[in-house]
This record gives sequence, structure tokens and C-alpha cells, in this order.
Amino acid sequence: MAEPTSTPIYDDQGRELIVKVEGLQKYFGKNHVLKGIDLQVFKGEVVVLIGPSGSGKSTFLRCLNFLEDPTTGEIGIGGVHVTCGSHGGRFKQDVHQIRMKCGMVFQEFNLFPHKDAIENVIEGPVLVKGEKKDAAIKKGQALLTKVGLADRMDFFPSQLSGGQKQRVAIARAMAMDPVLMLFDEPTSALDPELIGEVLKVMKDLASQGMTMIVVSHEMGFSRDVADRVVYMDDGYFIEQGPPSEVFFHPKDERTKRFLRHILPEKDPRHAKELGIIAVEEELPEPDAAPLQAPVGAALNEDNLADNALPRIPLSDGPSGELPLPPGGEEL
Repeated sequence: MAEPTSTPIYDDQGRELIVKVEGLQKYFGKNHVLKGIDLQVFKGEVVVLIGPSGSGKSTFLRCLNFLEDPTTGEIGIGGVHVTCGSHGGRFKQDVHQIRMKCGMVFQEFNLFPHKDAIENVIEGPVLVKGEKKDAAIKKGQALLTKVGLADRMDFFPSQLSGGQKQRVAIARAMAMDPVLMLFDEPTSALDPELIGEVLKVMKDLASQGMTMIVVSHEMGFSRDVADRVVYMDDGYFIEQGPPSEVFFHPKDERTKRFLRHILPEKDPRHAKELGIIAVEEELPEPDAAPLQAPVGAALNEDNLADNALPRIPLSDGPSGELPLPPGGEEL
């Protein structure tokens, strides 16, 4: 059987279409997870998927490279087209071609624990693509240097921090020369101080023209890097557009409700710009009485009676003596 070929697709503006998804459906038994997804992504575009847990974001990524078998729909990546739910040798070949065109970075790194960094990076090119080991090592060293790990090439995963392991995972995905990079919440398993080093590598990839689909709640990354943000809920793409539009002028009530919860926690500056608050109650009017007196108000004359030291009782003592006023005690 002939080896499948890739045929680039261009729109009327001359942009190369890297991803084309039409009517994608996914069932897990009776659970309808993806409900007719349509998406186009052009070369060099960065698309960020946001939405609540369970909305189908990770399942969508895993269907794109057939880690999960989509139930029905059409998927085209890098000029290779597959009708989901098909069977046969040609279908399997096309699925293999799509997998070769996609690099994926997971939440939990998924490195081989018994192999050092460079061995993890060259595993795919040598075993799957049949590259010569010497050439794969040379390319792997260049990629690890690119992600800032030139001094960690012979370190095993147990000797690396979470951020370093995730950067090895990115280098490993890039070693397959993908046309599309998929990131499934790549910073969610990292300590806060390590998130920045991974996002920097992702920003560098985006600036170099890598086509990317990213599932993430890192709103700063989405604002600075994404060409398009897609809000997903209950298996549907609810709303999409540039970050400035989706974050600051959301149209759908479900998008607004999600942003009210996520932005104050993840990006207080955005929350302020959007005029939303982390609690459901309305803030008091500016001229209303303050909810709490200013610091030091207990010393003001108006508050002295309520907040100063308690008054000394004026009842007679056990022997009929009166208490002395403060400061007038004599031994």
C-alpha cells in the first residue's frame, strides 16, 4: 500500500491550514463528551482552550492525535485527513501520520525514569522515525540547550525539578519535528516558582512560529501569547476570539460566569479591569459608610468609650475601700 502523502491546504489569504476539525464527536459509553466541535488553526497560530474541569478540553486534545479514538467527525492535521470511526489499513496509516505530526506535552511529564534527559529526548526519533543515533543525539543536545538544560543532559528524572522535567518533555516532543504542539495544562503539576520557566519556553516556541493548541488556566500566558482564546463548556466551543475580546468583552453568560471565578484568583489585574470581584455580593457604594473603621480608629474620641481599656469598677472592695483612680496608686 502506498505511503500516505501530506497535501498542504491554504485559504484565500494564503495562510496554511494546519488543523481542520469538523463535527468532532466523542462518546465514552453513554457519556457524550464532545458534541460537534469545529476548529481551524493556521500555521504559526497559538490557540488557548479555557473552561471548567470536565468540559472536554483534554479529551479534545487527545482526540486530535488519536490517543483517544474519536467517535465521529473529520480531523485534518498537516495535510493528512482522517474520517473518524473508519477502519482498515489506510485509516491506520493516516492516523500514524497524524501522530507523527503532533508533539504532545502532558501534565505529568511521562518521562522514562530509567533514562537520562538526552536518552528520553532521542527515544522517539530513533525508534519511531528511524533516525541514526548520532544524529538524534546531536539534535537532542541542541534542543535541551534551547530549553535551558545544557548542564542537565545526563541527569535522570529523579534528579530534576518539576520544571526541568517538563522542559525535557517539551524537548522530547520537539525532537519529532512536529507541525503542531499540543499542551495539556503543562504547568498544573508544578510548584508556583517553577511555572515561569516552562511558560518562557512555550513563549519562545510561539515567537519562533510553532503552531500550538494549549489547555491552560495561565491567564497571563493567554493574554500575552495567544492569538485566539476558546472558551469550552459541556463539550461545546461556546465562544472564541482574541484574548482582549474574550477576557474583557465576553458575550456569552457562561463565559462571563467562568471568568468571574477564574480571573480574580489567577490574575487580579484582569479582574480589576473587568470590574468583577471574587465574591458574589455587590461592593458597597463609594459614599456608603465603611465596613471597617480605619486602623487606629479605636484611639479616636468617638470610639474611646467603646474600644479603650475597660472602665475600673466603682463598687466598694471587700473591706469597704474605694478603688484608686489609674495612676494614683500608693504602696
